[in-house]
Amino acid sequence: MSTVPPDNGGNQPPSPPPPPPAGPPPASSPPPPPPAAPTPPPAPAPPAYGQPPGGYGYQSTPRTNGLAIASLVLGIAQIFLCIIGGILALVFGYISRRQIDESGGTQGGRGMAIAGIILGWIGIGLGVAYIVVIIIAAIASS
Repeated sequence: MSTVPPDNGGNQPPSPPPPPPAGPPPASSPPPPPPAAPTPPPAPAPPAYGQPPGGYGYQSTPRTNGLAIASLVLGIAQIFLCIIGGILALVFGYISRRQIDESGGTQGGRGMAIAGIILGWIGIGLGVAYIVVIIIAAIASS
């Protein structure tokens, strides 16, 4: 048997080769990638803890009033300074509280000033009570 097709006289063109058999692609070629979906842009990161949010300018923290610190220290130290420490704690406390209120938020330390005022009044009260007890003891012993 011959593998040569019969000659038709040259009237018809040769027939095209048969299509390849259907099936999986050869193992040497990678599969086509799936169509990529558009990804949304990432969300902006939140500001770090304790940092002011951006876009509004930098807002500094208020500075602590020095007289408020002095009032608190004198209110605590009046144990050693007797009634003088209490009087000074009151004076510095009231002055610093007024300065803080008038500063419009640029100064802090109002709690320290109030604590100094409270400790000053307690110290003056205890100092006066101590003086009264001494006077009563001096009168009773004579």
